[in-house]
Amino acid sequence: MPEFIAEGGDLSKYITTHIHYPYDAKKEGIQGRVICQFIVTETGILIDVQVVRGIDPNLDKEAIRMIMNMPRWKPGRQMNQIVKVKYTLPVNFRLQ
Repeated sequence: MPEFIAEGGDLSKYITTHIHYPYDAKKEGIQGRVICQFIVTETGILIDVQVVRGIDPNLDKEAIRMIMNMPRWKPGRQMNQIVKVKYTLPVNFRLQ
């Protein structure tokens, strides 16, 4: 499997510090989990980012924005060959 290597490999820390709760969703009290999928290429770049299960257009858009701005990952390997890997990532939005 590919690995997130920025911020010491702590993906949840990266998400927490780089996600921006959309004002409209916050005002409406919308919370939940957006399930996203993307492909980690052989060079560690994330492509084909999409929402598999969304909860609100504003939150879905923010999850995609945050993923698209992620630094490169360590690519996945299969039988000692670097390969593209489809990755599923849940992004949680919770109000305090």
